[in-house]
Amino acid sequence: MAIDITAEVTVNAPPARVFAYAIDPANEREWIGGLVESKPLSEGPIAAGSQVARVAKFAGRRIEYVNEVTQIEPDAMLAMRSIKAPFPMQITYRFEAVDGGTRMTNRVQGGPGGLMALFGPLMAMGVKRNVSADLRRLKAAVEGNAP
Repeated sequence: MAIDITAEVTVNAPPARVFAYAIDPANEREWIGGLVESKPLSEGPIAAGSQVARVAKFAGRRIEYVNEVTQIEPDAMLAMRSIKAPFPMQITYRFEAVDGGTRMTNRVQGGPGGLMALFGPLMAMGVKRNVSADLRRLKAAVEGNAP
């Protein structure tokens, strides 16, 4: 895969609170940078098989994609895969209780194929930077320090 990055942050809140905030599509525009729209395509709470349509701006381009939840463990893990996107991606959020709060990790795997795969290392750096910034925004929002 052209991209395989992991970023993490420690949030001063219990795993249940961080998990509930992070997986709620209504909160995504607050903490996921460049996200213009996030809309559940499935009824009810987030569960395996749930789909969320997103529109983002990345490198000046509008990107529309749909993620589907492939696995969920309450307060511990959420895994998704793109089912409609410019290139395939897998995203895994993990939530681990640590002294004083929760360690949240976000692993992103995937990326373009073919000739575009040559840009994988550059894309990976940009994705890592963006995901790290996303986690800092999530931390601030959950801890009540959002701008």
